[in-house]
Amino acid sequence: MDRVRKHRQKHVEAADLDVTPFMNLMIVLVPVLLLSMVFTHTTVIELNFPTGDAASGPIDPEAVHLEVAVYADRLEVADGRGGTIKTLPKVDGEHNYEDLSLVMQELKRRMPEKDDITVLLEHQTEYQTLVSIMDKVRSYPTVQAMSVVKAELFPVISLGDTPVAEVAAAGGMQ
Repeated sequence: MDRVRKHRQKHVEAADLDVTPFMNLMIVLVPVLLLSMVFTHTTVIELNFPTGDAASGPIDPEAVHLEVAVYADRLEVADGRGGTIKTLPKVDGEHNYEDLSLVMQELKRRMPEKDDITVLLEHQTEYQTLVSIMDKVRSYPTVQAMSVVKAELFPVISLGDTPVAEVAAAGGMQ
């Protein structure tokens, strides 16, 4: 008889698991987490670095190779054949990015089919200066159909060093 009682006492039904509060928590928690996420926008800029054989090939006099040389005290926009188009001195200790953008817009109006430019840098040029120059030569904001859009200027950007003669003339060598 003891066995029968023990057997009856062991046979207890398991209670049903109520998952409703957990589901309510998930229904609230998932949207809150999604809304609190920080969305980042990463832009990749494709750069064309000059090759070693470019200097040894023949130079086509009809082709214009636009250049923006970044110096510590100025920006120079040139045609790549030794001719300076515009020199932009620093204003209040900062490079004149607004005038650079206006020069780039004028060059694009004169040469609408041209899409490449070379940015020449001194060795001590700051990274933020490089990014600002690239932004100004690549595009500019304009209004189209009642909204501000980026108009393309020269999206194909190559990088290089400023000419050695210019560095020496500026006081780099004595």
